[in-house]
Amino acid sequence: MPLPAGVYRADHVGSFLRPKAILETREKVESQAATAEDLRKVEDEHIATVVREQIENGLQSVTDGEYRRAWFHIDFLQHLAGVEKRGHVASTNVTSHGMTPPRLVVVGKLGHPNAIQVDDFNYVNQQVEAVKASSGASKTVTAKVCIPSPTMVYFRGGRDAIDADAYPTLEPLFDDIAKAYQAELDDLYAAGCRFVQLDDTNLAYLCDEGMSKEAAQRHGKTPAELTQQCVDIINASISKRPKDMTIGIHLCRGNFRSQWFAQGGYEPVAETLFKGLNVDVYFLEFDDARSGDFSPLRHLPEDKIVVLGVMSSKKAELDDKTEMIKRLKEAAEYCPRGLDQLCLSHQCGFSSTKEGNDLTVEEQWAKVRLEVEIAKEVWGDDLSQ
Repeated sequence: MPLPAGVYRADHVGSFLRPKAILETREKVESQAATAEDLRKVEDEHIATVVREQIENGLQSVTDGEYRRAWFHIDFLQHLAGVEKRGHVASTNVTSHGMTPPRLVVVGKLGHPNAIQVDDFNYVNQQVEAVKASSGASKTVTAKVCIPSPTMVYFRGGRDAIDADAYPTLEPLFDDIAKAYQAELDDLYAAGCRFVQLDDTNLAYLCDEGMSKEAAQRHGKTPAELTQQCVDIINASISKRPKDMTIGIHLCRGNFRSQWFAQGGYEPVAETLFKGLNVDVYFLEFDDARSGDFSPLRHLPEDKIVVLGVMSSKKAELDDKTEMIKRLKEAAEYCPRGLDQLCLSHQCGFSSTKEGNDLTVEEQWAKVRLEVEIAKEVWGDDLSQ
């Protein structure tokens, strides 16, 4: 069985370390010393570079590195009508830096007045085609769009973060979230996008005992009910996508300056996640002991793929090649079709926020090259098969 279109044996979650010029220009915009147009010009220049670098280093799934974002989720969700950023999320789980994410609130009826990612996709796709034309490359390359999961709109804030006049009950909100995502996927498809990745922390946080209890108290539901609710909202959001649009989901346990927020294996959500969520591919974190063992993969249906994040984007040193291959084979023992259902990646991106993880750009690309080398040794030179 072939891989879903746009999925490759050596894959990645999407973000790369931000160039200094982008960070400096973003600061100037915030202090009104530069304009948004100035920032976009700088982003365009460096996105063209990172597209070329991804292809040159062996990746075939290509993103804009999330260079246009400060946060993996906020910069997208703020463009939805009725959504604002106010304060920060309260949680018992914080990094040693004392950081907690911004808090999103629903202040009115949620809507999708304009396409959010289409212009960004078009630019990346143009750069992909330009690189292929200039290099004469014949291998398949896919421009991938990464957007936050629909659950990111409401989950961390709960009922208190949703305007009661706009939404006296939550079902209409969930319906509006689904409609907004359906509209965005329609716009992306019309522009030529065929791969969209949803980035979700909430299903991963439900695997963490402490954070799961917090969520249950915040929403007044059991963790199992919350898992099903998340799956239902995501399914509704992608229910109208065309058959030739691949949808993936990344479950993230937090990734801020090489630190994580949540821990715990996937067992609490695994059966609902694998058997109930209507996506084509799962990007899962398995880079250390906090992620649990591979046994939850026994629930994986035969027609789905897992991009196994056994490599680490959080540390500067290279992963051990022999150990990575060993772990891939261990995971394959739980999958109905073995290694055929697996691909390889780092557990998360290199820069889920503008600050980035604690490694250099050179170390980042060395990690990518090692990943491609491992994937070719395991699956062969054609990483699209």
